[in-house]
This record gives sequence, C-alpha cells and structure tokens, in this order.
Amino acid sequence: MSFHIQTSLSWICVALLACLPMADVRAEDAAKAPATKSEKTTATLPGIDGKTVEIPLAAPGKVTVLCFLGSECPLARLYGPRLQLMSQEFGDQVQFIGLNSNLHDSLEDVTEYVKAHKLSFPFAKDYDNRIADHFEAERTPEVIVLDAVGKVRYRGRIDDQYLPGIVKPAPTRDDLKLALQEIVSRKEVSVARTEAVGCLIGKVYAEEITTNLTYCRDVAPVLQKHCVECHRPGDIGPFALTDFDEVVGWGDMILEVVDQGRMPPWHANPGINHFANERRMTDKEKALLEEWVNGGMPFGNAEELPEPETYVEGWSLPKPPDVVLDMHRKPFDVPSEGFVEYQYYVVDPQFEEDKWITAAQVLPGNRAVVHHCIVFVRPPDGEKYRGLGWIAAYVPGQRSVAMPSGYARRVPAGSQLVFQMHYTPNGIAQSDLTKIGLIFEEEKNVTHEVATLVAINSEFEIPPHAADHPVSGSLSQLPRQGHILAIAPHMHYRGKTCRVFAHEGNEKTVLLDVPAYDFNWQHVYELATPRPLKGLDKLSFVCKFDNSENNPFNPNPNDFVTWGDQSSEEMAIAFFEVAFERGAEADPEPTKTPQKVDLAREHRVKEFVDDFFKRFDKDSDGIVKRDELPTSMQRFAFKNFDRDNNSHLDREEIQKLANASAAL
Repeated sequence: MSFHIQTSLSWICVALLACLPMADVRAEDAAKAPATKSEKTTATLPGIDGKTVEIPLAAPGKVTVLCFLGSECPLARLYGPRLQLMSQEFGDQVQFIGLNSNLHDSLEDVTEYVKAHKLSFPFAKDYDNRIADHFEAERTPEVIVLDAVGKVRYRGRIDDQYLPGIVKPAPTRDDLKLALQEIVSRKEVSVARTEAVGCLIGKVYAEEITTNLTYCRDVAPVLQKHCVECHRPGDIGPFALTDFDEVVGWGDMILEVVDQGRMPPWHANPGINHFANERRMTDKEKALLEEWVNGGMPFGNAEELPEPETYVEGWSLPKPPDVVLDMHRKPFDVPSEGFVEYQYYVVDPQFEEDKWITAAQVLPGNRAVVHHCIVFVRPPDGEKYRGLGWIAAYVPGQRSVAMPSGYARRVPAGSQLVFQMHYTPNGIAQSDLTKIGLIFEEEKNVTHEVATLVAINSEFEIPPHAADHPVSGSLSQLPRQGHILAIAPHMHYRGKTCRVFAHEGNEKTVLLDVPAYDFNWQHVYELATPRPLKGLDKLSFVCKFDNSENNPFNPNPNDFVTWGDQSSEEMAIAFFEVAFERGAEADPEPTKTPQKVDLAREHRVKEFVDDFFKRFDKDSDGIVKRDELPTSMQRFAFKNFDRDNNSHLDREEIQKLANASAAL
C-alpha cells in the first residue's frame, strides 16, 4: 500500500550527489600552478558550431577563467547563466572559457547546454579529459583562474548560494567575483581556494579490465531495481541510467553517493521496524558496483541485458481520473534562480455531495521546478471532519498507487481543495501548471475510511547555534478502533533526527527511528504490518534540530527559529495514516462525563482566545490585523483561518481555531 509521498531517485537526488564539505583556504595556502605536462602553451579543442577553441596551458597573456561545466549536472545548470553575467561584467579585463570534460556528454549535448543558457564565451569539448587532468579539475561546476603569466590564483566554487538541497536567498560570499576583483586590482587573493561543490567529472575509464562482472549481466539489473524508475528518458532524473555510455560516465559519482549512503534515498533505521516501501541497496549490490567500476566497467554480452521495465507516462492511476482539477486558471512563472516562497491556490471542485476518493494523483506540469505539492481539503465551516484533510502529495519520484479495495477518503460536500506549491529554480525561467486527478468510489462500497491524524508542536523556539535541540509532541485522543498504516515525520532544513513512539500502559515502543533526517526526501514510511490502535494510550515523537553553523543546510545559525511554513522556518510534525472500519465505534473512550468535558473544553477555548488577543491585538480594537502578527504566523494564520479574506482575524475566527485545537 502506498500513501501520499513515495520517493525514489530524482533531480533533487542529483543535487545531493554534490554534497561535500566546503572549506576556505587563505592566500598563503593557494593552489600552485600544476607542473607542466607538455611543452605546448595552448591546446586546441573542438567548440560548438564547427569552431575550435584555444585553451591556454601556460601564459595566457590575460586573466583567464576556465569554467568546467557539465550538461546534466544541476549545479552546472544553475551557475551557467551566472558565469555569463560575470563574463559581461568584467569585459575585456578577463576572458572566460567553458569546458566540458565529461565522457558521457557529447558535443551535441555541449551545444544544447550553451544555447539553453545563452552563453556567449567560448566553450569547448574536452575529449579524454586532458585539460581537466592538466589543471586537476574534479567537479562541475568548478572554476580555475589563471593570471597573465599562467599562475593559478583561484580555484573552487563560484559562490556559496546553491548548496546540495538548499537555496539561500543570496550568496553570503561571491568567491569567484571577489577573487577576480582582487586580481585585476593587483592584490593578493584573500581566499584563493575553496572546495568545489558539484558532480564528479565523468572521466575516461581504465582500459584494463580486472573484473568478470559486466554491465549487461550484473550492473544493469541493479540500476534497474534502484535507479531507473526516475533516471530514464522523459522522467525527472536529469540524466538517464538506461544506456551503457551514460552509466560509465557517472561511474565514480554512483560509487560516491552509494558509499556515503545518499543513494538510494532511505532514512529509516534498519534495526527498528520494517516497512513495505523500503529503498535500500544491499551490501552485496554495493560491492558489485564498486568492483565493476574499479575493474574497468566492461560491457559484456548484450543478450544478457534484462528486459526493460515498462512505465506509465502521465497518469499512473488504475483508470482515467473521474475529475481533473488544475491548481489555477493560469501557470505560475518560476524565475531562473533565487528563492521562491510557497504558493497557495484554492480550488472549488463544486462537490454538491460527499465524495469518497479511492485513488488520487498530483501531476506536476513541470517536474524540473516542482519540489513538492500537497493538496488538502478545506471543509465547510462547522463540518465534522476526521483527520487533517490531506488528499495527495507529490515529490520527485512519487508513484501513486490506488488504495486497497474498499478503502477511501471522504471529502465533504462544499469543500475546497488547497494546493501548496513549492518551487525550486533550476537556471532557466519556466512555468508550471500542476493538476490533480481523482478517482471516486460509491459510498456503499467503502468498508474503511482513511484519514490522516497528526501529532504536532508549534510552540517551540530553537536558540541560535543549538546543535541538538529537542522538540516533542504527542497525540493522546486516539480512536479505539483502526490501524496505523504509515508514518511521516516532517521538519525543514534544521531537522536532524526523529523518533516516533507508541505508548501502551507503561510500555513505550519505537515505531520509527530516522537518525539522519533529510528535508529533500519527504518519505512516508509504510508499516509492513499495520499497527492496531486498540490499547494505545497515545502516539508521540521527539524531533531534534541542528541550528548550528555545522549544519550545511542551515539558512542562518544566528536566528531564533520558530514555527512557520517556509523552509527557513521550522515545523515539528508526525503524520499518521490510519484506516477505520466503517460502522465501528471510532471515537475516543470518554474519561469524563459529557457535561464536564464540555465545560473543560469551553474553558480551554476561552483561555486560548483571550490569550491570543492579549498577545497580538496591539491596538486593542478587537481584531488582529496581519501586521500585528509575527511573520511566520502571518502566512500560516491568514492562509488557513481568515475565511472571509479581509486581512484580519476576529474573535469568531480565532474561536473556531481554538475549538478545532481543543477537539484533538
């Protein structure tokens, strides 16, 4: 069974291929020019449109930036346009030369890359990676700056804005630009070397064969099992792993990410619980890949290639959707770079009667820029509704699967659907129009209602530089009946670890342990054996956050961090997919008489509303305006609770919020 978010390899996975620690090196530790390996002062390489490009190996006569770029590397795509702007800014003072040294990138690929990013500086194909080896370049993007006499004055990254899986609003240090300004001003370069962050250059592999393993018989089945789902032509992976020539160019990169545990993407502790959707490569498979890559990567006998998997393009639902809803009447324009805040779209499906959804799929209009999309229900005011109202979600690699026969989610008549869209620019301005497809079931055929319960803590504050800050939350009002089908922890970039527990009397059982949480992979962990709710007193979680400078994904370690829906803020949530048998009693056991319960609830609601207005109604006019709230609460409160869209919250709206909270 698969729910909401099921992830595989994706274009985000490729950005993660580049994850390396970054270090600055002062001028006195700057890289020296490599020893001369040829008496020639230049090398002639083929460029685009039938031209040739002269590459300086010794004294170029002017400041020269050698830009090592790859046609498919996500970071190289992001930085290509930035290098173009920089080349225009420095004009005749500095010459820029682009180089593609990847075995798996053809001259046609290079030409397409140059045209897509509108690069005007010379660009050459470095066959046999001779120039990359001469200057000891290892990654894309990586830049090497030569002065007029050929000394390497700077090497490394372009700036620090784009890191694996994170986009800062702006660079905190423009390494290349600063180095060039210092060089043309005849100053020492203050930081002459940084660690390049990007994809390994796919260099020519060894001709000597030292292994009996072959691509056809041994390697292709492993890649097909773990990688090809997304890394195939026309899907979300920026390169395909279905072709031998492509695979050998990524050989070293594959070993790096597998060895470091970044691929395949899976973050649950294997020693705790078992999950139906585990994505884990065995030690035997890892050893096989390592031996094949290091043994010369032989092709083998084509007759031993496995039969290719077949994939459904477009909708992957069991039948055409009964209803298709666009997120908006027109596409959203995604810029070429920078930070895009979450976009929210409210759609009225005009349901005049309750609908039971047995299958749903979010279909992004442009997979290259859609980081994720969540679609949830906003029921009519006063509607009794079980659970969070989550309908479906998309992250790269998601494969929507229908629920078992008889299982469905209820959407009340008159409900609206809310699309939460998260976009990630990739170097080229483009647009997106995401949609959702729904399949309905007749109510008489529904045996189990599926709902999303949530344990949440929104009242935390993470101090600056805290490296291991715990935040806990729980859900104690549990139904007597039903089964837990899946668990999904949710934090943002400072999320570090998460443990989820089931409490039964004095017994506390770990349901899920995520020792290395990664915001880029929003896994839903599907229990191999559903856990009955009967007998459980509560469900809880403990998340830990790393707000220190040692967290490479941290937007700003100097911030006090509170709840918010933007990635620079934080959340502490555990979602639980639960199935209830229809007709069975599903309400919590009452612990007090109804009258006492109602009185206690009314008291809690009144306290909440009074405290809210005491804290935020700064001018005491009886309403809370948008600018009276903290930034994170402005977005959250007004997108979810300002029902009349008048940009202020009155006591009635806050009371509805308090009633909903008290009912949990």
